Amino acid sequence: MQHTRTTTRRRSRAVLALSAALVAAATGVLAPTVATAVPRTPAEATAAVEKAANELSAIAEQVNEAEQIVARQQTAAHQAARAAAIAQKALSAYEPQLRAIAQSGYTSKTQSRIAAFLTSKSATELVQRVATLDMIATHTNAVISGVAAAQDAAKRAQAQADQAAAKAKAGLAELKAQRAEVQKRMAGYEATFARLTAAEQATVTNAVAGPSLATPSLDQLPLAPGGAAATAVKTALAQVGDTYVWGTAGPNTFDCSGLTSYAYAAAGFALPHSSASQARLGKAVSRAELQPGDLVYFFSPVSHIGLYIGNGMMVHARTSGRPVAVTSVDMHGFRGGRRIVG
Repeated sequence: MQHTRTTTRRRSRAVLALSAALVAAATGVLAPTVATAVPRTPAEATAAVEKAANELSAIAEQVNEAEQIVARQQTAAHQAARAAAIAQKALSAYEPQLRAIAQSGYTSKTQSRIAAFLTSKSATELVQRVATLDMIATHTNAVISGVAAAQDAAKRAQAQADQAAAKAKAGLAELKAQRAEVQKRMAGYEATFARLTAAEQATVTNAVAGPSLATPSLDQLPLAPGGAAATAVKTALAQVGDTYVWGTAGPNTFDCSGLTSYAYAAAGFALPHSSASQARLGKAVSRAELQPGDLVYFFSPVSHIGLYIGNGMMVHARTSGRPVAVTSVDMHGFRGGRRIVG
């Protein structure tokens, strides 16, 4: 009996130390470092793990949002590079004309006029030759002006392409660093969570994700059959029990925005893999206006999203250690809904 109590105390102390280290680390990702008191009891350790879960979820969704930004930067860089190539091609098209001008004898208007005056046999011939020289000079000036404009356009386009490429490269490097940091701290969180008792784990997951509810059948929900919303709800409910893995969007593991994007992809709608980005789509709806298929988002700034299925319930992938589940939509942090269809 004494041995059991000693073992329990040792395990509790280990959990407290790991929880303190985890929370101190988690608060430093993409945010200012915050001083955190060392948990002194198992209850405080449980609360610390809950806090870390919320923070890591927010951080993970920030990285998902960063992925969308970097993707846009890379697209802009590719478009700028194409524009630069087109501008350079337009400049190259003037090369034959410039070569012809250089090889002609009319590169100096004044000298050509003198030659025409000296060699013309009559006034009529002189007028004709001078008129021809004027036409050639006008054409030459137009070509040179065109070349100057094309050169300027090519330089601007190349500068923009270089700037866009550098921005995309820097964004990608930062994103990779953030991904690696989140993965490392996710592993730390999972290790700490695993050291909690089953009761403590349940306390954390219920506080973070809400108590699980029985998965309803589709005929129990107020769904309009055959619509995109019904397809999204049906697809999301089919994933109940799948594992939460940050940064994934199916088919067997999901994070929160990964699940909603997967569900709507089945209905023919492409949603960005980011809770913050999804929370800006469609039409805003209040809690009282929610209909099955609406996205529901949480916290400010937005760091979690789920799919409303009707009757006050939602399906969502909430946090590490907790599979996709149906819960009440009335969770802490609820901020609003967005209607994607209808």
